[in-house]
Amino acid sequence: MAQLTMDDVRQILLASAGDDDDIDLHGAIDEVAFGDLGYDSLALLEVQSQLQRRYPVKLPDGWPAPGTTPADLLRHVNGLLPVEVSGAGTH
Repeated sequence: MAQLTMDDVRQILLASAGDDDDIDLHGAIDEVAFGDLGYDSLALLEVQSQLQRRYPVKLPDGWPAPGTTPADLLRHVNGLLPVEVSGAGTH
């Protein structure tokens, strides 16, 4: 399974924003809290749902929270993903 990238996070955030035209994900958003980006608890619930559908992870209820950042989300999800084992050097 491939690691989650910041482009993947942006795509999931855009899909979870619905019709909210006030959401601006251009520029450096990595360390901006979700609440400051305009994501409320309901939108973050959709982010959680999207992530769990696309990746083999189980996120705790209420996570991500409005105070967490896209970079926090990226690190957390990638930390939950299974590590790919290379077949190089095996016989």
